[in-house]
Amino acid sequence: MTNTLFAPQVESVLHRLLAAADAQESSSDFPVSADLDRADMSPLEQAEAFQDWYIPISPQGGKLLYALTRASAPEIVVEFGTSFGISTIYLAAAVTDNGTGRVLTTELSHRKVEAAGANLREAGVDGPVTILPGDALKTLADLPGPVGLALLDGWKDLCLPVLRLLEPRLAPGALVVADDIAFTSMAGYLAYVRDPASGYVSVTFPVGDGMEVSSWTGR
Repeated sequence: MTNTLFAPQVESVLHRLLAAADAQESSSDFPVSADLDRADMSPLEQAEAFQDWYIPISPQGGKLLYALTRASAPEIVVEFGTSFGISTIYLAAAVTDNGTGRVLTTELSHRKVEAAGANLREAGVDGPVTILPGDALKTLADLPGPVGLALLDGWKDLCLPVLRLLEPRLAPGALVVADDIAFTSMAGYLAYVRDPASGYVSVTFPVGDGMEVSSWTGR
């Protein structure tokens, strides 16, 4: 059975990107989580302020995404927050190996849109991916459905609004994965998906800064 994660092209690009991200995180200039929770900045101002920072998913988180996508075989995968495309590569590799489906991913930073596109092409998994540049609350407003898996990894204060926007198009049993749940700005999101009345069964995975995996059961 094919596993594109072990393809030389994919391994090489992921190794390069994750190494660069680790080097950034080890630098004295790396923004702490409080810097990323900037309620005083608009999403566009945040995107411009952090356009050179990877702030990526962890390698284990990426493998979890790959496994969930392979297992659920969604026809439509939505990603909120492409950044430099690390998480997108894991999603695209899984969709490629499933032999069906596509990835619709969003990014506000023009610089990151270009970089992510180049990284996906270098990894050879750009075929099933469409990058939607701009405000996710606008670019996802007319999204086709049903969405089988969603990754929420953009600005944390927007994760809940994006989820609410996607809900009418979530397939029964759809998986919603949120990254960096240790951030204080994720408190409202976590309260929502952990409340059975919201229509989710939710579980926490201890990878990176924490991931919440929620299955949509409907209301």
